[in-house]
Amino acid sequence: MPANGTVRQLALPVAAMAAVVALSNVAVQYPVTAFGLGDYLTYGALTYPLAFLVNDLTNRRFGPTLTRRVIYCGFAIAVVLSIALASPRIALASGTAFLFGQLLDITVFNRLRRMTWWRAPLAGSLLGSALDTVVFFSLAFAGDPMMSGPVTYPTFGVTVPLWVGLAFFDFLVKVAMALLLLVPYGALMGRIRPAEVVTASR
Repeated sequence: MPANGTVRQLALPVAAMAAVVALSNVAVQYPVTAFGLGDYLTYGALTYPLAFLVNDLTNRRFGPTLTRRVIYCGFAIAVVLSIALASPRIALASGTAFLFGQLLDITVFNRLRRMTWWRAPLAGSLLGSALDTVVFFSLAFAGDPMMSGPVTYPTFGVTVPLWVGLAFFDFLVKVAMALLLLVPYGALMGRIRPAEVVTASR
């Protein structure tokens, strides 16, 4: 069991995880209408990648075992909040996708953490985002008449259900966000050091 001091330190990432997921579950219900992006993007694509930043920084500091506990706690809190803020179907889809995506991120990050500093957070975020996107959009919107109408994308020459198009462009934004969030990750690396390094320096 983690020490009391560690429990207090984990409270911040748990709260951050829960807040990001709950906010994203509301945001994903609203398309980005600016610049004609209503058939391409929801606001959830802009907020959810922050969960991977929280995950990777927590993993860097505390390691995979405690980070998984953060994911489980954040998941429980976020599902309760999401049921209140969004539909039960979206809450269930989000919770399932969150668990799969974040746990994959932890595994990938931990295997690559001793390589060049950007490889672990980038690879973990990209693979976790891909799995999260497939699971979430499939569970949340597949078969929903309002989200399954055909949409044609002339640039690509394809016609797909609306939710499939949203999922594709959602992932593209997550890729861009994964690259962008390397900036704050790199900036915080010096302050958020692995626990064994902190202990050894005392």
